[in-house]
Amino acid sequence: MSENHGKARHRRRKTALVAGVPLALAAASTMAYGTVFGVFGEDAQPRAAAATASWAAESADGFASVNALGQNGTYGGRDGKTVTVKTLADLEKYATAAEPYVIVVAATITMNPVGKEIKVASDKTIVGSGTSGHIVGGGFFLGSGVHNVIIRNLTIRDSYQGTWNDKDHDFDAIQMDGAHHVWIDHNDLRHMADGLIDSRKDTTYVTVSWNRLSQNNKTFGIGWTTNTTADLTIHHNWFRETEQRNPSTDNVAHAHLYNNFLEDVSGTDITSSYGNYARGNTKMVLENSYFQGMRNPVTKDSTAALVQRGNVFSGTSGRNESGGTAFDPKTYYPYTLDKTADVPALLKSGTGPRSSIGTTATAKAAAATTLTVAKDGSGQYTSVQKAVDAVPANNASRVVISVKPGTYREVVKVPSNKPHVTIQGSGGSRKDTTIVYGNAAGMQKPDGSGTYGTPGSATMSIQSDDSQVRNLTVTNDFDEAANQSLSGHQAVALLTQADRIVLDGVIVDGDQDTLELETAAKDKVGRVYVTNSYVMGNVDFIFGRATVVVDKSIITLKKRWNGTSAGYVTAPSTAANHKGILINRTTVNGDVSAASFFLGRNWHPGGDTTVDPQTTVRNSTLSAAIKTTPWSDMGGFSWKDDRFAEYKNTGAGSGSASSNRPQLTDVQAADQEVADWLGGWTPGT
Repeated sequence: MSENHGKARHRRRKTALVAGVPLALAAASTMAYGTVFGVFGEDAQPRAAAATASWAAESADGFASVNALGQNGTYGGRDGKTVTVKTLADLEKYATAAEPYVIVVAATITMNPVGKEIKVASDKTIVGSGTSGHIVGGGFFLGSGVHNVIIRNLTIRDSYQGTWNDKDHDFDAIQMDGAHHVWIDHNDLRHMADGLIDSRKDTTYVTVSWNRLSQNNKTFGIGWTTNTTADLTIHHNWFRETEQRNPSTDNVAHAHLYNNFLEDVSGTDITSSYGNYARGNTKMVLENSYFQGMRNPVTKDSTAALVQRGNVFSGTSGRNESGGTAFDPKTYYPYTLDKTADVPALLKSGTGPRSSIGTTATAKAAAATTLTVAKDGSGQYTSVQKAVDAVPANNASRVVISVKPGTYREVVKVPSNKPHVTIQGSGGSRKDTTIVYGNAAGMQKPDGSGTYGTPGSATMSIQSDDSQVRNLTVTNDFDEAANQSLSGHQAVALLTQADRIVLDGVIVDGDQDTLELETAAKDKVGRVYVTNSYVMGNVDFIFGRATVVVDKSIITLKKRWNGTSAGYVTAPSTAANHKGILINRTTVNGDVSAASFFLGRNWHPGGDTTVDPQTTVRNSTLSAAIKTTPWSDMGGFSWKDDRFAEYKNTGAGSGSASSNRPQLTDVQAADQEVADWLGGWTPGT
């Protein structure tokens, strides 16, 4: 898409507006939005054909991934049946069973009596269905020898009995006494009478990741044993309004804490006593974490070893200590650090339960074929495209292309006749695996058949339905500064032209036209769900006619090739009666000048008067880089004749309603939720 579009001056018929927003917005398709239960229905009985939920096949990182004590990593109930539960009786029945299970919690379950902790047996995955899985007034207990347990995507809350320093009610969210190989991930843990997490009595090989821990006194205690044997990884957790034990680690052999965010907000009824605490003989490595307003953010006993690297302390006071020799975590497992400055925004948008995670079982996903790509020849293929070429046409089941860490300079295209393809980095971070190329729209093709054009410039093109890109980086590194004489600087990193596409945990990086989101044809629906990801660019860098949700992600604004700050985040070309681009629970930031970027402009390709561009930005954090009048005309068409609006955004770049800054009413916003965009599709299944 050209930055300088044609000057067609046709003016579209103006739709009835309230503060610039259409009174009625058509859905992307006529499909009714389905339930979260998928093929399970509302009963709690296992189905013979049911396989694991798509994300239940995932295994832990950190110390929970280490092979030890007869257990090869942590994968929970992956090898067992999947059941959906909505009652306390059914939850307890399957959680305590001897057999492996994936247990999908699809309702609010209240513990009876208050404080009840279900005794979980080995080989279990307990996972919330979207954001609907709540455990109220109690939690889970993992006793001695219990192993291979995943607790994920749940909200566990409200056993609080009215006293913050409660000595009488040992009501924890998750308590572990002598367990091993446990992964606690993407949960919302809050407001309990005692601990949110207690890891005691030599519990070891534990990873605690991407959780939101809040409104609590004794938050996360580890140890209370004379032995120094426990190994734990604690990363990407948001501790907010928690008084103590954030965590407290007592006699822990290896405590690796990184990319956590500890926040004490002034003026609330909870004040931090201390943050990370290394006690007894603990050896702790604390990296790239962000401490905001905390009292005594890092403390240690004289007998403990605590190594700090790359942490940020903002508005903190009191003790901040380190000393001694600890250990090198990379001798136990691979990992990649996120930048400390990015941690608050990343964790605010990425922690806790995720509505996008599907819980509909699919035998195809469980039986997926995996093709391995490695530059060094240790896989089946040395390039990603060679693996794509090996996928049979019209494949009926999912094929996972697992790409080992490395930089792959190649163009990758998944054609429309190869659906159900997942391209997934196998490293510990999305930064470990990079697919990069540098074509631009105005470049001549090597075969002399003309220029690439904007879609043809893409480093990666996904043209097949039900495909996914996960845990890697896709980049277009076209050098604008070195090619100023070239006409056509559009340089796409990732292009989609299909329906039901998931981009999860990816970095998509470019300058102009970074992420192009289209459909197979103008009259077709093309839904794309982007989550837990970074999208980077400067001009129209999220654009196209697809129905797109960018959820719980980071949108990073970049300077132009000459160092100036100016640009547009979105450029929708939405077909009439379809949904356009929805940016939801996302942070927009970047090292650019204040008031230099528009949130979007309306693209009418070739002066097309029939399109009805739409961008909605809601419940997101906008930096000061966003203009006070955040929408712009394009190609002679007024943005006010199309569909642009905001709802309950925050940050220095947000603003109140005006004729130049439409805001949705609560009633309108109720019809512009993620579910309305996805139209009955549950991403990840």
